Amino acid sequence: MTATELKVNVEKALEEIRPFLQSDGGDISLISIEDESVTVRLEGACVGCSVNQMTLKSGVEMTIKKYAPQIQNVINIEG
Repeated sequence: MTATELKVNVEKALEEIRPFLQSDGGDISLISIEDESVTVRLEGACVGCSVNQMTLKSGVEMTIKKYAPQIQNVINIEG
């Protein structure tokens, strides 16, 4: 899979999960893809939410891996 195809697949994954985050007043942005890691930023109500790490692991990471199985880690940056 090329870098461009990988980015398209990761964006598809984020589009799938975005409505669930937006329904709670949050959102997510893709920051970077490096090797086997994707860096995202949870936004809005997701910032400081006590369940955001669970959301990141169970929702976002699982969905990204569905579209891009080679991704091993999803990292959330604050700010």
